[in-house]
Amino acid sequence: MRGREGAVHHSSPQLTIANLGELMILITGATGNVGRVVVERLADEGQPVRALSRRPEQAQWPAGVEAVAGDLGDVASVRPALDGVESVFLFPAPEVGAELVAAFEAAGVRHVVLLSSGAVEDGAEAQDGPIATRHHELEQLLRASGMSWTFLRPDTFAVNILPWSYQTKHGDEVRGAYAEAAAPVIHEADIADAVVAALTSEGHAGKAYHLTGPELLTHADQARVIGEVLGRPIRYVEIDVEQVRQQMGAYVPAPILADILKFWARSLEQPHAVSGDVETLTGHKARDFRSWVEAHAEAF
Repeated sequence: MRGREGAVHHSSPQLTIANLGELMILITGATGNVGRVVVERLADEGQPVRALSRRPEQAQWPAGVEAVAGDLGDVASVRPALDGVESVFLFPAPEVGAELVAAFEAAGVRHVVLLSSGAVEDGAEAQDGPIATRHHELEQLLRASGMSWTFLRPDTFAVNILPWSYQTKHGDEVRGAYAEAAAPVIHEADIADAVVAALTSEGHAGKAYHLTGPELLTHADQARVIGEVLGRPIRYVEIDVEQVRQQMGAYVPAPILADILKFWARSLEQPHAVSGDVETLTGHKARDFRSWVEAHAEAF
């Protein structure tokens, strides 16, 4: 589920911390769909960037990036990577908790940009479902810290439909639940651009941004656009929710799957809001879904 964008200049990963006197930006989840693009953007801008991953020697990195080993679930392994770090992009791995946030603060980190979730509801007595609850807990840890923070709350990631590719490669139908479930799907490059802006420009501390694409698209709409880009009709065929639950249950944990299905069903009655926060943060309009499909057409 990792589509690449643009040319990247590669160099061997530097597995030791260097330039400790220089204030660094640490990117966690640096090989993920968003983190990887953030690293590339920062490197292109000449920003001092350190990329954290479990196995940095297995990835290729832009020139000038310090690639370091660390596991967010093992705080001791992360501490060396925090030397000289001023700002952190925090990927919300399941293992992230109070100990890691405390380590950031103890190391002198000043600002954390959290990849949160559009499911989080401010002011709610209880968050609705495990996805919102998990991200809200992380937000609360950062609010209670002595560091400044920015929360980026993306709506549905466009990359989430990459599993459709198996069906589009073997036919002209995508079979799934809720054909009319709609969301303002967002390009991962827009999320990455928002992260870079929140890390490198002023005025974003203490703010939460809802990141979306520019338009609401149903599952049926998304299938149609894929077909238009591929040059052949692709049709979304709605099937029974329980059948989808059984199929997706093979690779999605049951509580998360229940949350996703509820999220889709609710959108039939309560359409998601389209936000202009991508443009507010980045200065450019959010990329449309067609541009995402064009960039990932080979996968389908």
